[in-house]
Amino acid sequence: MSSRARFRPRRLVGVGLAAAVLALAGCAGPAAGPSAVDAEAGSTGEWTVSRDLEPGMGSAQADGVFPREVTHFAGTTEIPSEPKRIAVVSTGQLDALLSLGQVPVAATRAENSGLVPRYLLDAFPERAPALDAMSDIGQRTEPDLEAIAQAAPDLILINSTRGAQLYDALAAIAPTVVTKGNGVNWKSDFLLIADALGDEGDARGILDDLQAQSAAFSQTHPAGEPAVSFLQSTGDRTRIMGVPSFAGGIAEDLGLGRPESQRFDETSQEISAEQIDLADADHVFYGGTGQGVSFIEQAPLWQTLSAVAGQKTTTVDFDPWFMNAGPVAARLVQNEIIRTVAF
Repeated sequence: MSSRARFRPRRLVGVGLAAAVLALAGCAGPAAGPSAVDAEAGSTGEWTVSRDLEPGMGSAQADGVFPREVTHFAGTTEIPSEPKRIAVVSTGQLDALLSLGQVPVAATRAENSGLVPRYLLDAFPERAPALDAMSDIGQRTEPDLEAIAQAAPDLILINSTRGAQLYDALAAIAPTVVTKGNGVNWKSDFLLIADALGDEGDARGILDDLQAQSAAFSQTHPAGEPAVSFLQSTGDRTRIMGVPSFAGGIAEDLGLGRPESQRFDETSQEISAEQIDLADADHVFYGGTGQGVSFIEQAPLWQTLSAVAGQKTTTVDFDPWFMNAGPVAARLVQNEIIRTVAF
């Protein structure tokens, strides 16, 4: 196993885990049955956010074995040796690599944003020099191929949003692995990235820790209660988040409900200021970039929401909640929800 320093979330096992989460929640409530937040997930016995690699994806080789062939969403790639110089193009992939003890040599940035979100700098202060040294390879939507080549990566990661169009060009630079993308696929994408690094076991351990915490918390309240709402705005676009979204999947893992207005099978739905009441729930979590938070709070119907009247709203950090889907973001979002709705 590699000696790289890895992100190790605070491990809580068995009775210790349950006790710690119950303490965080404040007290132990009645035991809850399986969550019925999403009808399809409940009827199939599956979770909205997959907890495993998609069928056919990944490598047949054991962890740490190279060369390895990795099947991904654009084909099969041979990775000749353990990657040391990785370029990340898509959302959440920097989060994933840092969780596995790797700092990429190059990364893209979101529009009007820096290379490294603040929440990752806060989580990995010891990595600041290496993060500062990363090469800027353009925006996530328009990565700079020349800059990627100049960074001399030995592995390139990108999701299928741009991977389908750029795969051939990127594969000519270095072995390239294409993940599926979208926040609802973050766990399976994390496992695919880890598989490419020969570290799938470590990734599964991180996901198991998260799931153990959420499962313990789900036993502290009735299934599907309270209902939580997720709302984001950039000022020009305001959206409520559906069940198959990053935050929506975390709410499901925690056994929490969603308001009727957000039980749809899309990642998000755009709403106008006059539809802000669709964000109402027992508790509303909202965040924005630019003038987004002001747009929400100044919407004509904002003060009419029962959550606002009952002081059950929480402003959250846009990057981990709505922009970057990865294990560090998931831990942050999950902990914040638990602290906020604790019983």
